Amino acid sequence: MNIKFQDIRIETNKDVPDYVFVQQQEAKLIQSDREAVQTAKHLAEVFKKNASYRDANRLLPLEEIVEFSQSGLWGINIPKQYGGAQVKHRTLSQVIRILASADPALTQISENHLSFLEQVRLDATEEQKQLIFGAILKGQRLGNALSERGGRTVIDLTTLITSNEQGYAVNGKKFYATGAILAHWVYVVGLDEEGNELTALIPHDAEGLSIINDWSGFGQRSTASGTVLLNNIQVSPEYVVKTGAGGESINLVGTISQLIHSSIDAGIAHAAIEDTIEFVQKYTRPWIDAGQEHAVDDQFTQAAVAELKIKLHAAEALLDRAGDYIDAALEDLNEENANAATLAVAEAKVLSAEIAILASNKLFELAGTRSALADLNLDRHWRNARIHTLHDPVRWKYKLIGEYYLKGQHLPRHPWS
Repeated sequence: MNIKFQDIRIETNKDVPDYVFVQQQEAKLIQSDREAVQTAKHLAEVFKKNASYRDANRLLPLEEIVEFSQSGLWGINIPKQYGGAQVKHRTLSQVIRILASADPALTQISENHLSFLEQVRLDATEEQKQLIFGAILKGQRLGNALSERGGRTVIDLTTLITSNEQGYAVNGKKFYATGAILAHWVYVVGLDEEGNELTALIPHDAEGLSIINDWSGFGQRSTASGTVLLNNIQVSPEYVVKTGAGGESINLVGTISQLIHSSIDAGIAHAAIEDTIEFVQKYTRPWIDAGQEHAVDDQFTQAAVAELKIKLHAAEALLDRAGDYIDAALEDLNEENANAATLAVAEAKVLSAEIAILASNKLFELAGTRSALADLNLDRHWRNARIHTLHDPVRWKYKLIGEYYLKGQHLPRHPWS
C-alpha cells in the first residue's frame, strides 16, 4: 500500500478510514502450508518495524491489518472444498507464533476470525459456508462481539437476537470485542426468545452498530478490544448462524481457539528472549563480581538464557504436538480423540503462558537497569504477556490436567478451556 504511516487516533468505528475496508483487489490465495509459513515470515518483518511505536502510542494497526488480510493468511484454515488451504494445525500455530513475535496485538485481532471459521464449518448451512468462506478468501475480515461485562461468569449473555418479519433484530452491549472496529463483519453471539444461542454477522457500516475504542488495558494496547453497542440492528436470516447446536456436539472450536491463544504467548516469549539476547550482547555491562570483560561471558547470564531457550523450545514442541492431535481428532472425531486434543493444547498452554511471563520478566534482570528506559519500550513484552495470559488462567489448566490423569475426568471444551 502507498499510504504514509501516520498517527490516527480512532475513537469509534466512524473514525476508521475507508481504505481499511475498501479492497482494491481480492486477497492472495495461499495454497500450501509452506507458503503460509513463508508469508508469515515476510509479514513479521514488516509488522515488527512500527509495533513498538503503535504500542507506545496506543495506535491501531490500520495499514497492517489490510496487508495482513490481503496476504491470504486469514483464510488458511478454510476447508479445501471451499477453496482454502486447510493447513495443518501445527502450521496454523507456527504462523501465529511468527507473527506474534513481531506484534502480538495485531496477531490477537486475527484469533477470533480464525477460530470462528471452525464454528462456521460445524454449524453454518451449506449456503452460509459458501457465503462466509467466499468473502474471507477474497480478503474480508471477521471481528468478534462475544463477551459481556457484568454477568456471573464470562459465558453469561444478555444480548438478544430475536426473530421478526425482516429476519432478526440484534440488541445488546459487548466488551472485549477484539478487532471488531477493523472488521468488515462483526459476529455477534446472543440468545433467541427461547434462550438458544445464535450468531449474527453484521456489516461494519450497519445502522445501529457503534464500536467504541475504549480498551484501556496496559498491554495488548492496539487490539481495539473495546465496546460494541447493538441498537435494534436488522439482520437477514442468511447472516444468522445457529451456533448453539455445535456447542452441544463433540467439537474442537474452543480447542482451536486455545491453540491460537497459546501460540500468541509463545510468540511474545520468543520476542522477549531475542530482545534480551541482543541487549546483553550490545549494551549490558558485566556485574562487578563476575570478573569478565563482557556480559555475555557472565556464567549466570549464560545459564539463565539457556533456561529461557530450553523452556521456549519445549513450549513450541508441545504446540506442534497439540496441532497434530487436533488434526488427528478432526479426522476421527469422537469423545476420546477430542479430549486428547484438548488435553494436548492445555499442556502446551501451561508452558507457553509461563515462558511468556518468565522471559518478559527476565529481560530486565539480565539486561540491566538501562533496559528499563521508557524510550526503549521493552516493558511492552511483559505488559503484553501479562494481559494476554489473563484470557484463561494457567492455575485451572493444572487442575484440569491433573484431574484427568488421576481420575480420568475429561477436560471441558469451551473457548476458555
